[in-house]
Amino acid sequence: MSSVHNRALSPAELQAFGDELDALRARQLATLGARDARYIRRVVAAVRWTGVAGRALLFLGAFVHSVLIPAWIAGVVMLALSKILENMELAHNVIHGQYDWMGDPQLQGSTYEWDIVGTADAWRKTHNFRHHTYTNVRGLDDDIGYGLLRIFPEQRWRPFYLMQPVVAVVFALLFEWGIAIQDLRLGRVFAGKMTLKQLGKQFRPVGRKMGKQMFKDYLLFPALAGPFFLPVLLGNVVANLIRNVWTYVIIFCGHFTAEAETFPKECVRDESRGHWYLRQLRGSSNLTGGKLMNVMSGNLSHQIEHHFYPDIPANRYAAIAVDVKEICARYGQHYNTGSLPRQFGQVMWRIVRHAFPSKPGRVRALPAMTEASRQPG
Repeated sequence: MSSVHNRALSPAELQAFGDELDALRARQLATLGARDARYIRRVVAAVRWTGVAGRALLFLGAFVHSVLIPAWIAGVVMLALSKILENMELAHNVIHGQYDWMGDPQLQGSTYEWDIVGTADAWRKTHNFRHHTYTNVRGLDDDIGYGLLRIFPEQRWRPFYLMQPVVAVVFALLFEWGIAIQDLRLGRVFAGKMTLKQLGKQFRPVGRKMGKQMFKDYLLFPALAGPFFLPVLLGNVVANLIRNVWTYVIIFCGHFTAEAETFPKECVRDESRGHWYLRQLRGSSNLTGGKLMNVMSGNLSHQIEHHFYPDIPANRYAAIAVDVKEICARYGQHYNTGSLPRQFGQVMWRIVRHAFPSKPGRVRALPAMTEASRQPG
């Protein structure tokens, strides 16, 4: 459990806290317009042209031996950049419905499909609904350890977790695959709660998406290089691995630092808006680093603001953060932020420490855990 201090809020303060954050959201939604549309269309163009440049450089390196190594490396970097931008700043934010107001059929949250082996439909269920509704609530948020890792002492320890420092590395490299199968909940098969036939039915759309992605990256584009199939194939593999590791690092830094908290199921019973904001705040971590970090992380460098306002265009989070920090300070609530090395260092320590048996410290409940502080949701 985090050791940071948060001032206890009275019912009136909690109501006012939620009202101020709701008002901030309303002001942002009222001013959506051309600037936001221009920004996301520039991101779309950046994804397209960095992808084209990356694949062209891979082909150039394959065909022209005198520039093989430099062109191949540049191609991998550009292709990885394209995939990171598509996943983080484009797809993740579009799938949240941040740009539905534009009426652009290519930027609709309910229909956008992204460039990973997992389906956007599964992500809308596991992430948009389950994770954002029940952020860091044990037993309801499947993102706590993703069923593989014990990151908080409140999770029950099992001997399997002794291997988690190694499992964590493999998971980072194959992160898109873990995301792809997350909603299948394979543990239900081993527990006898799901038959293989039922699993096969649920797997079909995921399997089709996996096949499509593998065909594109590992067969079609390498085949276009003819006899230089292998260098282009390797370039695609490495670009996907870079994207996977970067995405893993950003997501884990946003949720699993030393100051992030988890919560029991009881905390969401009759949860008010103010309670909900407090839970999002205490279960989230931000990253410093400026504009480059913001874009490369899909603005999840402002994970607190994203958890508060997942449907507001993420390019606004840096400006929103100024007001959010001021509100949190005024109500005595800790605003968790730090550099990437600092935050990821804490994540790695959690992974190593809680691979071994550990007990939770003193549990400091949210105000929602006391009947006197409950407000209508």
